[in-house]
Amino acid sequence: MIKREIIPLSVPNLSLDILDNVKETIKTGWVSTGGRFIKEFEEKIAKYVKVESAVSTQSGTAGLHLALEALEVELGDEVIVPTLTFIAAVNPIRYMGAEPIFMDCDDTLNMDMNKLERFLENECDFINGKVINRKTKKQIKAIIVVHVFGNPANMEKLMEIKEKYNLNVIEDATEALGSYYLDGKYKGKHCGTIGDIGVYSFNANKIITTGGGGMVVSDNQRLLDRVAFLGVQAKTDCLYFVHDEIGYNYRMTNIQAAFGTDQIDKLEKFIETKIKNYNLYKKAIGDIEGLNLLPFRTDVRSNHWFYSVIVDEDKYGIDRDELLIKLNNDNIQTRPLWRLIHKQKPYLDNEVYKIENAEFYEKNIINIPCSSNLTEYNVMTVIKKLEEIKNASI
Repeated sequence: MIKREIIPLSVPNLSLDILDNVKETIKTGWVSTGGRFIKEFEEKIAKYVKVESAVSTQSGTAGLHLALEALEVELGDEVIVPTLTFIAAVNPIRYMGAEPIFMDCDDTLNMDMNKLERFLENECDFINGKVINRKTKKQIKAIIVVHVFGNPANMEKLMEIKEKYNLNVIEDATEALGSYYLDGKYKGKHCGTIGDIGVYSFNANKIITTGGGGMVVSDNQRLLDRVAFLGVQAKTDCLYFVHDEIGYNYRMTNIQAAFGTDQIDKLEKFIETKIKNYNLYKKAIGDIEGLNLLPFRTDVRSNHWFYSVIVDEDKYGIDRDELLIKLNNDNIQTRPLWRLIHKQKPYLDNEVYKIENAEFYEKNIINIPCSSNLTEYNVMTVIKKLEEIKNASI
């Protein structure tokens, strides 16, 4: 039996009109960390998310590292993070010599703000403007909130907590470019622009791509200036190569930015396609007993980056892992959620707080094909296969 062509999970949506930009970088020789496209891309991102300025980076991970540096997270500090996320949201904390504290998720897959509040109230002391963890006696300096799969987190609640406890907030919006709030205090605000500092990613699987790369945004120009300074090897004097601090080679290249300036112009079209395909899935999967397509919040405009399906083994007939195998064997690329970070070997000894919901979602969710160039035929092919597997299990 000949297998069908692979339907990938999430791949770049590129077109050949991008080549004019790339040719220019080659013709001028500006292929590295200088050139006009870097500034142009930074300006386009800043305008799109409605901030004054932005600083490009080598990756989203680099952006998170620089954000922690700019907020002066230091050796011995602690940072609260979700356990349900990609590990890149957590590793930069260790780069700083600090330690993460892991928090549970709510039913949007984002950090559970009620548990966060209870943790700070019941497990910490607030002394002279500092949050001190009673268990470790260390200062909790910041919170990294991740807008998981493009579904915005509850930033109203988080910012109330931030103000009450004088904590820094880093928004990991690496999956959420194009997601913004439609209601409430932050109506019209984009994910990544509400906390002290926000970070986007342009990895190949993101909604727009530069092959790699990231972007840092903030309303605090001092923080952005610090990010920019540290990201170019902390040059105090560029002419005479004077370096008074340790810096990093974290700048985006002009070739990457040449991709980005083209991609950002197409973002709204990509989101339109993602929403359309999500709704096609939603209508059909709603009729398959045992499968539930996880909803996005209705008071936001989500970019619908990833589509998550909860598998009820008793009603569907097989469990999540068996379904993963069957779909991938038929060239329909699907993936489970990440292994929860507090279960990963480097973090087994770190503090966790009442992890419950994340355990359920880790065990029962699959992510199904969701690329912005996914066709309606592709969507119906995935749906048909889900129906076939269900019928065969009866």
